[in-house]
Amino acid sequence: MFLSKPFFMVFFRGIRKLRTAADCFLPTADGLVPSAFCLLLSAFCLLSSGCRRDMQDQPKMKPFRSTTFFGDGLSSRPPVEGTVPRGFLRTDTAFYTGKKNKTQTTTPGATTPAGPQPTAATGAQQNAFPDDIDTFPIPITEDIVRRGKARYEIFCSVCHGLTGNGDGMIVRRGFRRAASFNDDRLRQAPVGHFFDAITNGWGAMPAYAPQIPVQDRWAIIAYIRALQLSQQPLQTAGSTATPASSSAPTPKPGGHE
Repeated sequence: MFLSKPFFMVFFRGIRKLRTAADCFLPTADGLVPSAFCLLLSAFCLLSSGCRRDMQDQPKMKPFRSTTFFGDGLSSRPPVEGTVPRGFLRTDTAFYTGKKNKTQTTTPGATTPAGPQPTAATGAQQNAFPDDIDTFPIPITEDIVRRGKARYEIFCSVCHGLTGNGDGMIVRRGFRRAASFNDDRLRQAPVGHFFDAITNGWGAMPAYAPQIPVQDRWAIIAYIRALQLSQQPLQTAGSTATPASSSAPTPKPGGHE
């Protein structure tokens, strides 16, 4: 271990100060006593300075290492029971899950669901998702729809297509055809079903919860409703049993075009 030049400067400066203090308080006859005192005091200061504890040597518990301090032998302590991370309280069940609150009761003056409304013939179809909410838990504005359009084109259009007919680019390249949002089944599906599919995945579709925040999921669903409304006249003009035809060519299984 090499000692730096500033260390020696501080050391000898301290010795000079100690000699001055010794000369003041210890009168001498031959000058030997203060010199010996200064040497002993300097040696004591050097030895005591070596008994310090550096930060890297402080007593601490490293993550995932065992310890005998706690009864369970674990150095990492579990959070206090009932602790909720900041931002994860999520008391709004409808907003964060798309599901109805189990304590919620249906009131006669419920808000009319957004998007295409079910008819008597398709009313039974809604029972396929009895736990999903059928109204948006947030107010839908033009800015939210625009945001949903941008997120839809990034995450959804590759499979479902720009018009929601399930004819995205990867479908044209041979992958399994995605569901068409213009089918009667998905036209009558509640908005909570779309939120559940985006959050947890559905069929061959993976979960997009890690990539898409909750607010953006509702924005995408709002844009899907807008797509359904935009394609509805095309469907009713043709047949109500088949989805609206897309302007894109019919996807071919496999191969490259």
